[in-house]
Amino acid sequence: MSNQEKPTTHFGYQEIPVQEKVYRVAEVFHSVANKYDLMNDVMSLGMHRLWKRFTIEQSGVRTGQAVLDIAGGTGDLAKEFARKVGKTGRVVLADINEKMLARGRERLMDSGIVGNVEYVQADAENLPFADNTFDCITIAFGLRNVTNKEAALQSMFRVLKPGGKTIVLEFSKPRLPLLNKIYDEYSFKIIPKLGEWICNDRESYQYLVESIRMHPDQETLKSMMLKAGFEDVEYYNLTGGIVALHKGFKY
Repeated sequence: MSNQEKPTTHFGYQEIPVQEKVYRVAEVFHSVANKYDLMNDVMSLGMHRLWKRFTIEQSGVRTGQAVLDIAGGTGDLAKEFARKVGKTGRVVLADINEKMLARGRERLMDSGIVGNVEYVQADAENLPFADNTFDCITIAFGLRNVTNKEAALQSMFRVLKPGGKTIVLEFSKPRLPLLNKIYDEYSFKIIPKLGEWICNDRESYQYLVESIRMHPDQETLKSMMLKAGFEDVEYYNLTGGIVALHKGFKY
């Protein structure tokens, strides 16, 4: 197969060979891991905490359940899930990036969360778990970095128990033209500068901004979840659609 015929995918606005994306994304998160939480607060003006709180509320997770948090990063969701499922429950914090996973483990242990959380380095496209394992699966701000989103959604559906739900929290498309214009100005002119000032890494945050723009919009992601097998798929626009929470069930 010639170079021209090799399959490609998006890395932000760049077109790159499919096999390169996982390594390029890994470089980004290796770079930003240590200041990831600080940058989340700065970039979102603290709003990411409200978006994640809404995710926890929508999950309906109860004592004794099994929860998988994919691309769980530094453990914001896993920490709350661990408290909700209690000693008889199980939370798996999964991330493809070992540096982010280590940061998540460190944060949860510092918070006194031990005993009911497992840490697994895993690719969302090929989750290393048995069929029908989890009552709830979440992926927050991680799906846009996955090369094959369809494969990841199918993998989530496979490991979800019948009666369980999957929640995708992700940046999306603002619903109001004026908000969209303001959001574009902030994203492309301010966020890369913040990355440079705080993390000494403008390029990683330029990629993160571009990856948001390349992510499917609300209706497209809903269709993708339905195609993967999820039922009763619905979404909630948060902060005017800057972020959307998609929820789907397996029956």
